[in-house]
Amino acid sequence: MTAQMNVPSVLSRTGTVSALTIAAVCGSLLAPGVAPQAEAAAPAPAVKALNVAASKKGSPYKYGAVGPKRFDCSGLTLYAYKQAGKTLPRTAQQQYNKTRHISAAGRQKGDLVFFHSGGRVYHVGIYAGSNKIWHSPKAGSVVKQERIWSKAVYYGRVR
Repeated sequence: MTAQMNVPSVLSRTGTVSALTIAAVCGSLLAPGVAPQAEAAAPAPAVKALNVAASKKGSPYKYGAVGPKRFDCSGLTLYAYKQAGKTLPRTAQQQYNKTRHISAAGRQKGDLVFFHSGGRVYHVGIYAGSNKIWHSPKAGSVVKQERIWSKAVYYGRVR
């Protein structure tokens, strides 16, 4: 046997069970047309919540509104996660208190981004990647994606 063995030749000599072992060790599935399990699974609640928030682009801000047509900041996150099958409390501070706190280095798409001042959380958005969030910023504005503009942020993962 040479070091440059032909893969079909190996498969014909080793059988299906050994082929699956080779695939597991080498990190790829050798059967054409079969998607890896992670790609075939439904999106995680965080990704679904992010997609719901993005779908509300242009919806007007309204203080105290929780959707489906108008939102304040925590109303948008509450609505998006509710559509993803998760329950959040009403205010940004309460949402922060309920999430698992994570570092900036550990943040992922769909995590919540909490803006704070003096230890008090005053605004929340959904992390979209690339240092951007989806949020409903203030009166006179609409749901939109923006860069994170402050270093005074905490990150939380919905459980």
